[in-house]
Amino acid sequence: MRLKTTLNIWARRLHRWGSVACALPLLIVLCTGIPLLLKKNIAWIQPPTAAPAVAITPPAITFDQALDAARSIPEAEVTSWDDVHRLDMRIKDGVLKVQARSGWEVQVCTTTGAVLHHAQRRSDLIESLHDGSFFHPAAKYFIFLPSAVIVLSLWLTGLWLWLMPYLRRRRA
Repeated sequence: MRLKTTLNIWARRLHRWGSVACALPLLIVLCTGIPLLLKKNIAWIQPPTAAPAVAITPPAITFDQALDAARSIPEAEVTSWDDVHRLDMRIKDGVLKVQARSGWEVQVCTTTGAVLHHAQRRSDLIESLHDGSFFHPAAKYFIFLPSAVIVLSLWLTGLWLWLMPYLRRRRA
C-alpha cells in the first residue's frame, strides 16, 4: 500500500512539473505540426507541383540547364550551385524542383527545361521550427527531445492517475 501511495505522489509531481517544463516546446511542435500536415493542401506553405504542357518523357535536360532556369528567376537569388539547397526530381511528374537557399522553389520541366512555376517555399522553415533546429542545432537534442520524453511520461503518468481510482474500486 505504501509503495502505491509513493508512486501516486511521484506520478502527480512528475505530471504537474513535467507539463510546465515542456509547455513551450510542445506548443511550438503542435502549432507547426498542423501546417505541416496540410502543406500539400496549402500553396502558401509548399508550392504545388506544376504539370508540364508537354508529354512526360525521361529527363532530357542537364543539371546545368536546370541551374540556368533557376538563375532566370531573380527572386530565387541563384547565381551558382552554392545558392542551391537541394534538387527534388519528380520523374513521374516530369518536374525538377530547384530549392534555393533563399527559400524560393523553381520548378523546371525535365523535357524542355522551361520554368513551370516558382514560389516561396515555407515548409522548410516550418519544419525547422517544428524540430527545434531553427533556434540552434543543439535545441533539437537538448530542448525538443527531452520535451518529447517528458510528454511521453505525462501520458504514462496521466494514464496511471486515471486508472488508479478504477483499480482501487475494483479491489474494494
